[in-house]
Amino acid sequence: MYDCRDRDVVVIGGGNTAMDAVRTAPRLGARNASLVYRRSEAEMPARKEEVKHAKEEGITLQTLTNPIALLGDERGWLTGVRCERMELGEPDADGRRKPIPIPNSEFTIDASLAIIAIGTNANPLVQSTTPDLATNKKNYIVADPETLQTSKPGVFAGGDIVTGSATVILAMGAGRRAARGIHAFLCGGVVPK
Repeated sequence: MYDCRDRDVVVIGGGNTAMDAVRTAPRLGARNASLVYRRSEAEMPARKEEVKHAKEEGITLQTLTNPIALLGDERGWLTGVRCERMELGEPDADGRRKPIPIPNSEFTIDASLAIIAIGTNANPLVQSTTPDLATNKKNYIVADPETLQTSKPGVFAGGDIVTGSATVILAMGAGRRAARGIHAFLCGGVVPK
């Protein structure tokens, strides 16, 4: 994680990754650490004990709050996060109550470091810079399940970019399989045990 000493840290999101980031910030010296989430605490996907511990540790939870702009100074340094208050409307197709902006509710949270920890979709950067890399309908990279070699010879991928959101344990296992696949690729097909 980036150097947080004497910084006002704002983490955007409500899942376990967001909770990890906001709880780690004070341990790395952050002056203030806030979590911004557009739904209520009850809808937060983070584990309930993580939320409880965050509150006990002095983390500010800005629920029913949606970030709308990152603000900076003339040198381009982050100075704040412009937000708006939300209210919950009717449930959407997934059964979750949809957050709706409250008119004229904008406010700013001081911030010198912002961490975006939302969503579990594939980052399109890899695919957009490597157009001949095969991806599936969700834009995750297609890789051989045993070797983790992609459609580009000599390029291997594993973890969330292949499987979608999963655990660190599964990503570590993918790393081990990829290492064996890379070894086999470099050594002419000899797969180490």
